[in-house]
Amino acid sequence: MTMQDSAIAVAGATGRLGRRIVDVLTEAGHKVVAMSRSTGVDVVTGAGLAEALHGVTAVIDASSTPSFEQQAATDFFTASARNLHAAAQSAGVRRIVAVSIIGIDGSTAGYNAAKLVHEQALLAGPVPTRILRAAQFHELVEQMMQWGAQGSVIYIPKMRTQLVSARAVAEQLAEFATGPWSAHRAGPFPEIAGPRAEYLAEMARLVNARRGDDRPIEEVSDPANPDRDLYESGALLPGPDAVLSGPSFADWLDQQARIHH
Repeated sequence: MTMQDSAIAVAGATGRLGRRIVDVLTEAGHKVVAMSRSTGVDVVTGAGLAEALHGVTAVIDASSTPSFEQQAATDFFTASARNLHAAAQSAGVRRIVAVSIIGIDGSTAGYNAAKLVHEQALLAGPVPTRILRAAQFHELVEQMMQWGAQGSVIYIPKMRTQLVSARAVAEQLAEFATGPWSAHRAGPFPEIAGPRAEYLAEMARLVNARRGDDRPIEEVSDPANPDRDLYESGALLPGPDAVLSGPSFADWLDQQARIHH
């Protein structure tokens, strides 16, 4: 049985990234098993996993938790990694591919620290695993704007990143899941990011300009955040071997405008 005629399972298939992974695999002619709580599969409890992975060759783990609280996120990721590996090993799955975040090695708090534990749990399991570290998605900008809106001002944390499209990340994950399982030139954590480094606040101002929103964007630095230096210093930027993929954030905004009009 080849990768082309076998099934690829996607955990978190209804999420922002998971939906795009399903699309990429389907467009390439792969049989896809979409796993989410809405399809009766729960990676945290393990419910439905054994049945879903029957006949599956590879699993792409794009599952996530809505909680940014470190302990809750850590509990989610450790349980999901344990259950995915156990069910995948029993089902004869050949590989697991998962997505993580560029620059989290020094993270000590919050969601990023939980993702670091997630990486370790996945790599410690019995099924061969590859982890793709991605930059923040384009959609993060509007999300941060919603969270930071206070009255007539929008507060955005100081963050230097290299925003990437979720579609580009989905394509790279699909390639890892279905292509040759060869060593990657970027070492144990291959990376994917957008075409250029940007400050989040500048991208938020671009969103406002496109919308005709005159609310000021205030860039803020949070001294209470133990990972503040990671966000502000460029530690979230990709390394020299990263895959850089367009579109830029500005071009992506243009694409979204065309889609919605």
